Amino acid sequence: MDLDFSAEDLAFQGEVRAFIAEAYDDDMRAHMAQSKNGHIDKAGQIRWLKRLNDRGWAAPDWPVEHGGTGWSPAQKYVFDMEMSLAGAPSTSNMGFRMCAPVIMAFGTPEQKAQHLPKIVTSDVWWCQGYSEPGAGSDLASLTMKAERDGDHYVLNGSKTWTTYGQWADWMFCLVRTSTEQVRQMGISFLLLDMKTPGISLSPIVTLDGPPEGDQEINQVFFDNVRVPVANRIGEEGQGWTYAKYLLQFERGNAYAPGLTNQLAKVKTIAGLERSDAGQRMLDDPEFRRKLSEVSIKVEALNATELRVFAGRAAGEAMGATSSMLKLEGSQAQQAITELALEACGIFGQPFVRDTWAEIEGRTNTPRAGPDYAATTAPMYFNYRKTSIYAGSNEIQHNIMAKMVLGL
Repeated sequence: MDLDFSAEDLAFQGEVRAFIAEAYDDDMRAHMAQSKNGHIDKAGQIRWLKRLNDRGWAAPDWPVEHGGTGWSPAQKYVFDMEMSLAGAPSTSNMGFRMCAPVIMAFGTPEQKAQHLPKIVTSDVWWCQGYSEPGAGSDLASLTMKAERDGDHYVLNGSKTWTTYGQWADWMFCLVRTSTEQVRQMGISFLLLDMKTPGISLSPIVTLDGPPEGDQEINQVFFDNVRVPVANRIGEEGQGWTYAKYLLQFERGNAYAPGLTNQLAKVKTIAGLERSDAGQRMLDDPEFRRKLSEVSIKVEALNATELRVFAGRAAGEAMGATSSMLKLEGSQAQQAITELALEACGIFGQPFVRDTWAEIEGRTNTPRAGPDYAATTAPMYFNYRKTSIYAGSNEIQHNIMAKMVLGL
């Protein structure tokens, strides 16, 4: 890939910056600055996604016929980088990045017509039903039953770690439709309406201490939930194939632009806070060494992602590369939050449960320390998850050993 941007690419960069300056309003910026996990609330995310869709930019990776942009790899890189450098909202609507590609590849014409337009307009919010209390990284051991009853499946069991399930209108879900000697067989892929009778949800409170109703993850329970057979993607018992296809998109996203922005925030904090020796943290030799090491890793990841996504544009499958990007990207995320907490020092200790209360005028209680202090420790604790979700990093090592080294 040619890393020198053309005049057209530079003109596009200006276009993206102009859009961000207008669409990324002060309310979104204030909420993002005080976010514990890199997300804003559902209303803010939908407002942002609809503004992107109005510009025709909501789904850069989709085919043009379904509402995609038709951008070149260089334009996608410029778009991602400018969004990250501006600190624009990191949206968590899994319909765009995970469910939609599966529907496009394996869904019926009726399923495409029903779901894709509502995903791209953000009129329907999706969540993922993969992990179970006894089936996380070893997803093939899932046990949630879907028994056939005429034109319906009857679902019983539970799903866990369901990101923003409390906001979701629909779920894409893996269920066991039969028991086979090979565990990967007998798994089917269903789309289900979260308003279906028999579905209930229980919040899971994480270490970053989310306010009530804004929890990031949940456990979802299914008690004789009836789902039409017409909502099944592809063939019965072939859900494992579709799940693996989806995971290429969940694990193969670009990390480097967001990491670059996070590093810039760390440098800002380190330029303001003092070390035990009284100097700026940014001038502390040991801290500078660790900061440089992470910076080099981010630059290397950025170059790798450019090469990989250029290959994707040429039609190459991600394969084990998606596991490598997930592994390196998640480790870099954790390393950066560790540096931020170290740079913040004693101001990282006070805990603010509702970091949005002040900007929304719901409290008069003064905070300890600068504005960035309230989110530094929660972000550190929240990002302990990155080496576990989307398949733990140990699993990613196993995938690469098998697919690349043949072990």
